[in-house]
Order: sequence, then structure tokens, then C-alpha cells
Amino acid sequence: MEENLEPKNKVNNEIPENIYKSDSEGKEPVNSEKINKQEGETTIKEKSTNTNNIVATKFDHKNNDNDPADKPILMQKKELPIEKKPFQEFINIHLIPALEQEINLRGLNIKNISLKNTNRPIAGDKCWVINCEIKDTCNFWLSFEKEDIGSLKSISLSKPNQEPSIIESFLIDEKRITLKLIISRVLQRLNGQKLIGVN
Repeated sequence: MEENLEPKNKVNNEIPENIYKSDSEGKEPVNSEKINKQEGETTIKEKSTNTNNIVATKFDHKNNDNDPADKPILMQKKELPIEKKPFQEFINIHLIPALEQEINLRGLNIKNISLKNTNRPIAGDKCWVINCEIKDTCNFWLSFEKEDIGSLKSISLSKPNQEPSIIESFLIDEKRITLKLIISRVLQRLNGQKLIGVN
């Protein structure tokens, strides 16, 4: 007759059925349902014997220092092209100084140059006008119908101490107005009237 020789003091390696979890009201018996171990993560699901609610707790053991999803993406703000800047900023900070530089490079001196909201020469309507007086050479008036470099433009020229007698449209066929384009066409008009020597 065979005897069951199982030791009396057996070590139990299993997870006990009842684990006590403390809450604000006291101790509540909880059954451990499942322990999942995945790569870098442990999930413990517990089922309450009283309320049948499932509580899931995640422990993340991964080192996320190299995870690009956790790092903030720094977006550099792209600066606006100067032509997209506010009208008066574009004219006073970019166009007028650039015109002065180009005219000075040709050995001419600007006596006065300014932007004003005033009457356009000859036409007499109110608009934005750049008036430039080149010493001992000529005057020109570059007019913008609105506070927008894309609006209708005109140019008038005269010899020193004379009133302008002609008004011409300016850059009417150009879809994209740029600083360089405005300057080159102003110089082209002055040269066309033989007021400055531009080759």
C-alpha cells in the first residue's frame, strides 16, 4: 500500500486568492485576476469581489530618453518675406533705404525722400506717395493707390524745380511685386528719360 509522502509544510508559490487593498472606507478583498508582463511594461488587472470593477495599473520600465514621441518638437518660426510685411514698414525700412543706396552708387545725391498719404501728382486723388528729390537731377513720385504694394501704382517724373507733366502706370503686368523689381523699374524709368546714366 502506497502512502502519500507529501510534506506537511508545503511552500505555496502561487499568488494568494485574496489580497487586501486599502481604501478610504477600510480594507476590501480583491482577487488578483491577471498579471501581464510585456517588453518594458507590467500590467496588473485586479477584480474587486464586491463591485466587479476592473482596476488596471501600468508600470512603465522603459527608458524613454531616446523616444522621439516624448520630446517636444521645436518649430522655428519662418520669417515673412519683406514684401509681406506691413506696407509702411516695407516702404520706410526696406524700399526707401534700398533706393537711396542704389541712387548713391551712381554718384547721385538724394536731397529728400519720404512717404506721405497725400494727393497724387496730376491725377489729384489721395494715395500713398513716395516723393524723391535727386539733387541737380530730377524729382520722381511713386504712388500706391492703397496701403498695399500690390495695389495700382503710378510714377511721375520732372526736372528740378518743375512740376510733373506726365503720369505713367507702374508695374501693372507683374503678379509678384518684389523689392528688387520696384527698384530696377524706377531706375529704368529715370534712365529712359535720360535723367540718370544707367547702363
